[in-house]
Amino acid sequence: MKAPDQQYAQFSGTQRPPGAGDTAEPASVDRDLLRRLADAHGVGTSFHGWDGLPHSVAPGTLVKVLAALGVRADTNELIEAALAEAELAPWRRMLPPAVVLQHGETPLVPVHVPDGATAKVTVLPESGAGEPVEAVQQDVWVPPRDVDSVPTGRATFAVPEGLPLGWHTLHAESDGITAECALVVVPARLNTADSLVERRGWGLSTQLYSVRSKRSWGIGDLADLADLAALSGERGADYVLVNPLHAAEPVPPVQPSPYSPSTRRFFNPLYIRVEAIPELAYLKPRKRATIDRLQEQVQGLNADAERLDRNAVFAAKLQTLELLYHARRSPARQAAFEEFCRSSGPGLDDFALWSAIREDLAPEDPLWMDPDCAVGSPAAEALREKLAHRIGFHRWLQWICDEQLEYAQQTARRAGMRLGVVHDLAVGVDLSSADAWTLRGVLAPGVSVGAPPDMYNQQGQDWNQPPWHPARLAEAGYAPFRNMLSTVLRHAGGIRVDHILGLFRLWWVPAGNSPRDGAYVTYDHNALIGILALEAQRAGAVVIGEDLGTFEPWVRDYLADRGILGTSILWFENDGDSPLPPERYRTQALASVNTHDLPPTAGYLAGDHVALRSRLGLLERSEAEERADHDATLEKMMGLLRERGLLPDGGVGDDHGSEERTIEALHRLLAQTPSILLGVALVDAVGERRVQNQPGTTEALYPNWQVPLGDPAGKPVFIDDLPGNARFNSLLAAVSESLGR
Repeated sequence: MKAPDQQYAQFSGTQRPPGAGDTAEPASVDRDLLRRLADAHGVGTSFHGWDGLPHSVAPGTLVKVLAALGVRADTNELIEAALAEAELAPWRRMLPPAVVLQHGETPLVPVHVPDGATAKVTVLPESGAGEPVEAVQQDVWVPPRDVDSVPTGRATFAVPEGLPLGWHTLHAESDGITAECALVVVPARLNTADSLVERRGWGLSTQLYSVRSKRSWGIGDLADLADLAALSGERGADYVLVNPLHAAEPVPPVQPSPYSPSTRRFFNPLYIRVEAIPELAYLKPRKRATIDRLQEQVQGLNADAERLDRNAVFAAKLQTLELLYHARRSPARQAAFEEFCRSSGPGLDDFALWSAIREDLAPEDPLWMDPDCAVGSPAAEALREKLAHRIGFHRWLQWICDEQLEYAQQTARRAGMRLGVVHDLAVGVDLSSADAWTLRGVLAPGVSVGAPPDMYNQQGQDWNQPPWHPARLAEAGYAPFRNMLSTVLRHAGGIRVDHILGLFRLWWVPAGNSPRDGAYVTYDHNALIGILALEAQRAGAVVIGEDLGTFEPWVRDYLADRGILGTSILWFENDGDSPLPPERYRTQALASVNTHDLPPTAGYLAGDHVALRSRLGLLERSEAEERADHDATLEKMMGLLRERGLLPDGGVGDDHGSEERTIEALHRLLAQTPSILLGVALVDAVGERRVQNQPGTTEALYPNWQVPLGDPAGKPVFIDDLPGNARFNSLLAAVSESLGR
């Protein structure tokens, strides 16, 4: 059996499947037949929109989505052949692609062999820890079938009882023919958040790149994260939730959005604190002087209160990091680097290969789409040998990130945090990303992930991110999913999963289609949620699912039953036209006043977002009408605060003192909920008013993900200033006091 990273690295198919670029309706296709085929492959033929009404998916869209799954459906003959193949496909395999079971379950596994042949099935424990365990065949008779003119029978085996949590291997043998598949035993319920039920917790949420210290190189970094954790931990916080720290492009220019990364497994070297690398102390004076000059060039960017300059900072850091990479390492540090590379496996090697190639090739270069240059091809292996030195540099960058993440988590725990650093997992990666190249075998070609129309985006959304291919991911034993999670959770106390509903179903938008002309494709949520719970259990981390938006009613209950926390945003929790009373919030949730797609609370209270959206031409009605609705919503919330004795009569007020009292009152209201985690946005603690991300805009209209942390007047706020920041200390004290801490 191939090593997990090798198993899914091979290129499979082309980026554009048959029919992917054809927007015409299929001619003379029986729609009922097409719907049957879509159902057989988990493609939704209809969906309920935000308007509450059912909507049918166009036949042409179904054909394209099926093509992305590798299923031709252009004609009735092809559809009938595909239906027959879907029925026969399990019989062509000796074992299923993968078996994921909850601890304590003993599911039955079908094993297909020539009719009349005997079979033996054993479980090989994870990492060879223990003796193989033989599975027992059950007395279940299934009529044999003719498969490619071969009479084929099905033997049924029960998975042995008492298997421990982990990644095992199911091995089958019959007449000298063998097969293997992943056998994953996952927790029935993740228990890492149980202690929070007895003593609720709270923490800070922040966009790390925006949070600078006077030692930063113009961008918040991992040393700043450690300092922020220490400061907030001393004030009673249990965690710091950061934006996705996933790697972007290996050289400038870089994508500003942390939610459109190049990989979700590895980290962004932009966040490295240069001075925290031990080899800096041993550089010769000439090289140290070069680094000092580079630092001086960008450290002045700390004074820029308007916009962050990632490209300038990254360019300076890369030059510095090149010098440090060449510095001699002590034997102990060299051994640690080599062990990191060994334990990270081929996944790190492939990411570093992409990074080395991408330094000189544009994302539009034909190489990325050429099957003859895919990972594992002779051409790619030749590049691996030619670029060995550059590959080593990019592996080293990941080691430095890992070391500094480890230090940040250790600092958080020493400061008294129960969780520490909580990472954010983006929905996917960019279409021209490292993952899109190295993991192409488990991604669906010719489609991207998005969202159907809703009240905020009536044309729907296309996020330009390739989705997992459900069947190929299972055939890879879910190794790509596992490797991503285990790396992100390596030095973490928790993980927030953006759009966790994507583990149940994703809105696929075929190339050439409008975002509204997509279809939902379902995933094996039992397997994906189970693996998420397994990796979090092993890391001792909580999981927070961002479960906002349109979803099936049972999904939230399912996640709660599996020990996954949900997300409650104050302004989105309503009972009809009124704010939801705090007692009726969910217990198994992280509750907060706002989120990164909303303005900071100071700006929201002032209606800054209404004026901004009007100025950008994003409103579908007059600014006056929009503001009237906003003011009415605010007044209902203020009424609830007054009713609870949290706010005196008189409204929000225009002065900063009144605004500050209102923000504290909103957080005290959240403390009255049963939610076991509360979130405090750092922007709210310092009075920032500017939104980090204005949905529906481009960089030309608004500097999304590029706004540095500032005070009410827009003056930069540094981590160094926080210990003496009265507003910061007052809000954190209010939250801690409200929770009885």
